[in-house]
Amino acid sequence: MIKGKVSLVVSDFAGGGTVRAFLLAQILQKIDYEVEVVGFLFGKEIYATPPSGIPINYVIGKNYPEFLLSAKKLLQKLDGDIIYAVKPKPSSFGVSLVHKLSQHRPLFLDMDDWELSWHGGFEWKYNPSLKQLYRDIFKQNGALKFPDHPLYLQWIERLVPKADVVTIDTNFLQKRFGGVYIPNGKDTAMFDPHKYNPEASRERYGLSKYRVLMFPGAPRPHKGVEDVLLALDLLNEQDLRLVIVGGSPYDDYDDQLIQKWGRWIIKLPKCPVEQMPEVVAAAHIVVVPQRDTLIAQAQFPLKLTDGMAMAKPILSTRVGDIPEILDDTGYLVDPGCPEQIAEQIQLIFEDLAAANERGIKARERCVKKYSLLTMSSTITEVMNRL
Repeated sequence: MIKGKVSLVVSDFAGGGTVRAFLLAQILQKIDYEVEVVGFLFGKEIYATPPSGIPINYVIGKNYPEFLLSAKKLLQKLDGDIIYAVKPKPSSFGVSLVHKLSQHRPLFLDMDDWELSWHGGFEWKYNPSLKQLYRDIFKQNGALKFPDHPLYLQWIERLVPKADVVTIDTNFLQKRFGGVYIPNGKDTAMFDPHKYNPEASRERYGLSKYRVLMFPGAPRPHKGVEDVLLALDLLNEQDLRLVIVGGSPYDDYDDQLIQKWGRWIIKLPKCPVEQMPEVVAAAHIVVVPQRDTLIAQAQFPLKLTDGMAMAKPILSTRVGDIPEILDDTGYLVDPGCPEQIAEQIQLIFEDLAAANERGIKARERCVKKYSLLTMSSTITEVMNRL
């Protein structure tokens, strides 16, 4: 029996926030809510393909002043009994607050990043001269014409307490904003290693000749992929490869990596979430080498639960919540230390059977603490309190 409808509001279907929105949608469906993911599309294409059964609805995003007309169109699409904004941005939470004031529907806010960390965090200040302020407001591509300019992010952060419920996915965010902890979990029934043959997966994706280190996401500087590539330079073993899945939708960073370290990199195209378990099955090791930055400290890396659910040896760094998430089921090194990464890669391949046993423990931990079932029980409690 359907309990009601939830409208999940994303700031940009061309950005990474959609992945978290789709995860929340899956959980809400699991506890008998109708869901729809709605939002703006500022880019040319949708970043992440939604899982089957998750409906999406978008409005083409524009900069100010046209953004106000786009926002009006989006408001007309918010017909849920509960509005659930993903990320405290004007283009998601801001629009949702306007809806709350006019329609008096319960408003949830989910945070899986500290948005200001992308702009320097506490250090970021906006102190323009009068001339610069004029340019930022009136020039065709003036900075303040962008709906999610960091000045607006600062303003919207102050309104977080206006949400009826806040959900977060890291200790960092909980300390800063409070809220209910809902981790970046995984559909462990879909991501089930027993359904896949690693050798067959490696053959399908042209990886049979290699020992495969896999980064199943979009490379960005804080994610530390360069440290793995520097480790491969140190090892200089010709059958090792770093497989990147999907690449960056934001810029040409992965192309820069390929220019410098192309001999170590194999890039696989973006694929639907239903195909990802087969792709991850091809990995010998899943690498999540986060660097120690504000951005990384505030994040729960999705790649961790990809690897955990698929019972893979996981090589990661002591950053943020990662040691707590993995507990003793992964291999941890200090951030920004290619030498330690190289050493751990050698140790894992010297006794791959033992590493795979640790991977099995990682899956058991994922099923217990980070499965959709565990997450849905938390959201059910929140809904019951509401």
